[in-house]
Amino acid sequence: MATQVEHVTKAMLALEKAFLIDVEGTSEIWLVRHADCYREMQEADDPPLSTLGRDQAERVGRRIRNSQPAAVYTSPYRRAMETARAITEDAQVDRRLVEMPLVITEDGRLDFQETPESAVARMRAVIDDVVAKHEGGRVVLVSHAASILACLTDTLHLEPGSLRLLPYYTSISTIRVLGDRRMVGSLGDVAHLE
Repeated sequence: MATQVEHVTKAMLALEKAFLIDVEGTSEIWLVRHADCYREMQEADDPPLSTLGRDQAERVGRRIRNSQPAAVYTSPYRRAMETARAITEDAQVDRRLVEMPLVITEDGRLDFQETPESAVARMRAVIDDVVAKHEGGRVVLVSHAASILACLTDTLHLEPGSLRLLPYYTSISTIRVLGDRRMVGSLGDVAHLE
């Protein structure tokens, strides 16, 4: 006869399996927001990392190198590429990892020029492609806040704009993928900055 402890253990292991924790063949995608580029900014179009951003990039780079990812992909924007280079010199550029195009209005509001549905489709395609290339591996995608949020809201089955989260610079959010199943593992982890 099974004990209460055995029932609890079995239930917890089943729950972990449902969320793709330690399930063989599961791919883990680390969505990393680029490091800070806005302090000390002198060029608006494609600014380099700030002094603070270079420190953030080095910190996230050490953390990610220790996890030995199968691959690192990056947006072609300078701030993302510099962040990715702090992780590895072998980062591959994927143009789909760009930020959602936007216009900043005179009163400081962000006016996105891409629909959330388009951003979701773009980010979903990136994840599908990297999972196919690195099945069962850990892959890092260095991208941008709104594109990362589009990806996370899709995975969480939320309406665009309903996730009240701004991924901080170099934050790591994880998605686990196995077949057509996707589960969020973490949101906005910045332990490497503490």
